[in-house]
Amino acid sequence: MVEESAENVAPAAAGKKAKPAAEEAPATDSAAPPSGEKKVPPKKEKPPAVEAKPFAEFIQQDYIPALTQALADKGVTDLQIALERAKIAIKGYETEPECSQVIGRWSDGNRQFNVYLFEDNIQGARAFSCTDGGHQASTLEAFLIDERKITLDLMVSGV
Repeated sequence: MVEESAENVAPAAAGKKAKPAAEEAPATDSAAPPSGEKKVPPKKEKPPAVEAKPFAEFIQQDYIPALTQALADKGVTDLQIALERAKIAIKGYETEPECSQVIGRWSDGNRQFNVYLFEDNIQGARAFSCTDGGHQASTLEAFLIDERKITLDLMVSGV
């Protein structure tokens, strides 16, 4: 450990005394109106988030159009997307109850993805599967499980 001595201290700091806090910066109260009244600007009401809409309305009016546009931007032209309530078409899940699914098909039905929404709520449990060549999906993947709040943009980018 190095002990500080007068020779180790910078010359500018060695000769100066610390100023009291009151002397360093004079207090100015330019924000207060001269009449003594405080004017509070009215709060702007934020419109409700699209994710706050009822589940089916959000999926039909916001998610499907946004997802269609995002995939069209990537070159997918013959995409058909629908919200359906169906069983999970993956081996081992045949006995599970039906759930809401956003199903997208393209390449004349040879490619497909499914976004599973088990609780009819975008904040609830979700999963994803995809297939190619018209085969049945073999794996059910967790979908956006690390996100605290699910937004439209996250759901679109997750596919």
